[in-house]
Amino acid sequence: MQENPELLNTQAIELATAGSFQEAVACLKRALAIEKNNYLLWYNLGITYRNAGDLYGAKQALIRAVELDDTDADVYETLGLICYAMEEYSLAYFYYCEGLELDNNNAHIWNNIGVLHFAQENFELASEAFEKAVSIYPHYYDALYNLRDTYKEMHNETGAAICDEKLKQLRPPQN
Repeated sequence: MQENPELLNTQAIELATAGSFQEAVACLKRALAIEKNNYLLWYNLGITYRNAGDLYGAKQALIRAVELDDTDADVYETLGLICYAMEEYSLAYFYYCEGLELDNNNAHIWNNIGVLHFAQENFELASEAFEKAVSIYPHYYDALYNLRDTYKEMHNETGAAICDEKLKQLRPPQN
């Protein structure tokens, strides 16, 4: 019986969801042995490595995914997140920008750029990125939260208060 890359991919996702990362990686590698130019298999391998805590393996798999198909903003976003986690900030910024070239209205990438700028204490650029994320998706809780914190760092109490009000509307306080 011949193995099917699609079934192996599905099995890998199920295994990874259950926390069986080594087995998931093995399934994806078997699928890639059959279909080595399938960027989605490489992308899923990158995600699985990331979830298993292997950032280097994740980065290598995601770079291969981009080499095979450079039209998926999600792959660039994930690659940017990996580079950020590896403290490769310039590379993270590069990959985020590549993702925005494909989808300038990706609120998640804008939020991630804001996080990157915030971590480097460039609060003006951080606020611009968070504002862009919120303008695209006004109910984006994380971006609003990040924007509020950025405004606080900038001593913009009015902006922070507006964000607080919007956050309260999105998620009622827990008792």
